[in-house]
Amino acid sequence: MRHLLDTRDLTRAEALEILDVAEDMADTQRREVKKLPTLRGKTVVNLFFEDSTRTRISFEAAAKRLSADVINFSAKGSSVSKGESLQDTAQTLQAMGADAVVIRHGASGAPRTLATSGWITAGVVNAGDGTHAHPTQALLDAFTIRKRLFGDDSRGRGLDGIRVTIVGDILHSRVARSNVWLLHTLGAHVTLVAPPTLVPQDVSGWPVEVDYDLDRAIAAGPDALMMLRIQLERMNAAYFPTEREYSRRYGLDARRLGALPGGSIVLHPGPMNRGLEISAEAADSPRSTVLEQVANGVSVRMAVLYLLLAGERPDTEKEDPR
Repeated sequence: MRHLLDTRDLTRAEALEILDVAEDMADTQRREVKKLPTLRGKTVVNLFFEDSTRTRISFEAAAKRLSADVINFSAKGSSVSKGESLQDTAQTLQAMGADAVVIRHGASGAPRTLATSGWITAGVVNAGDGTHAHPTQALLDAFTIRKRLFGDDSRGRGLDGIRVTIVGDILHSRVARSNVWLLHTLGAHVTLVAPPTLVPQDVSGWPVEVDYDLDRAIAAGPDALMMLRIQLERMNAAYFPTEREYSRRYGLDARRLGALPGGSIVLHPGPMNRGLEISAEAADSPRSTVLEQVANGVSVRMAVLYLLLAGERPDTEKEDPR
């Protein structure tokens, strides 16, 4: 794997390899000594042009547990805020000897520009670009669904026949876009549920069904229900009458939680707006995978960095430093 820019770029075999390596990484994180020497001597740069505590810390933890050196580069207060271009920043990182660059950027396509420009030789991982893509979030969501539904029997398995319903602010969500394509590649059936104003203008080319009624979608019996955060900071118009009205029609409350089939799970990429798209009862219920998603995120990002910088399936038994 040279770069990870978009889940649409991944074949089924590549996606399954990342998930299976993440299983190996998760096994190492249950040991007393969690650190592996695999990427010793490699330098990973977290290049964040947008604020993100969760994703940056997750990538930092993943790199450090593989013994890589980590440089955190925040655009705020840096030369970028003084007008330095992406090219100048990239060439600075190249001069510093970066082996991998994890980039979050407000402009859709910025990670691909970085990866294909020739400005750097480092591998590039997209940690979220505009409203376009967030591939590692989709991978950790798929990992979480697979682990919850199949348990220890999940290695090597896709999500064939699994029904996943994604609810909420599809329009502004790079998480939704990345999930749609990855889940489809893995064999899942995806339904989007949102107010008409929060569905992108043309989804006819997406491998999804669209419904505007959450109760009807829940009655159809999804295996996994993914609630998306309402991204108020990206909204410059009235996409729904009031937050209370949105919550009434599209929020996961205790009644809707109880209407889900017995084995269904609830995901949320975080951070959550409790009381808006998800109630406290739903967020804290045994069906919720929110905290598992955070833990699984480290394992998945370890797998991505490993495959990017080492390029082969790890022998984690051999590499255990104890």
